[in-house]
Amino acid sequence: METQYHIPALLRESIEGLALKPGGIYVDATFGGGGHSRAILAQLQGGRLYSFDQDEEVLKNLPEDKRLQFVHGNFRFLSNFMRYYGVEKFDGLLADLGVSFHHFDQAGRGFSFRFDADLDMRMNQRATRTAADILADYSKEELCRVFRVYGEFRQAAKMADVLIKARQEQDIRTVGRLVDLLRPLLSRQTEKKDLARAFQALRIELNQEVRALEDLLTQALDLLKPGGRLVVISYHSLEDRLVKNFMKTGNLEAEVKKDFYGNNLSPFILVNNKVLVPSAEEQEKNPRSRSARLRIAEKRQ
Repeated sequence: METQYHIPALLRESIEGLALKPGGIYVDATFGGGGHSRAILAQLQGGRLYSFDQDEEVLKNLPEDKRLQFVHGNFRFLSNFMRYYGVEKFDGLLADLGVSFHHFDQAGRGFSFRFDADLDMRMNQRATRTAADILADYSKEELCRVFRVYGEFRQAAKMADVLIKARQEQDIRTVGRLVDLLRPLLSRQTEKKDLARAFQALRIELNQEVRALEDLLTQALDLLKPGGRLVVISYHSLEDRLVKNFMKTGNLEAEVKKDFYGNNLSPFILVNNKVLVPSAEEQEKNPRSRSARLRIAEKRQ
């Protein structure tokens, strides 16, 4: 029986990282179960919070609060929605990336290898393309890229080859069939972890999560007020590296720009030079927080 939609990782640290102003304007880019949004609202007095999520299921988690404007859309369109609501600049943005625990525990969504179901994996259920379509349409080279880049598999080419051959006999449209095809290629000792990485790779590709994050970061930089805070929790090394480099340089190319005197021209000041991770106590209470990584930056005045 499900008791909670999602337990936010690093909740206290991320809210403190926003350095909330009671009358400020804030964005929660990933509403999910609403844990971060509720914590932000608890500290606002006359301020305004814009919370994004593209999943219809989160609508049941919305609190009744006049200071909250829920945005039913992908955070990659941040600028468009802020313009629509008449917001020129905001004081802070928080993004808790990845997937809510609720989605992993919901068999029908196909996010987890633990339940046999259709290979769906859509974060936006209004979208038409599913993970099964990727396995049906992608070339060997494309599948190899997905598993190598997003799953960090050394045997990505072999995995792609097995899937290409298998789909010629029968479409790969269920979790069970995909697991049966991948299992012989994986170590018995690390099978569960490897299957999780494979499913993660397909999910990231399907939902264009890395591109969406790139769009979010560049738009957040433009929309943050001087002194505003950017707070990001990531769960994948690729995303964490992207966030780290963007906060360090202010661009997606990770190009460090310096002035004549050798001073870093990044538009950000790093609030935590070292990435923050959950304490041993939090990991014990919430094992799924183990991979969480928190980075905080402040836009220069």
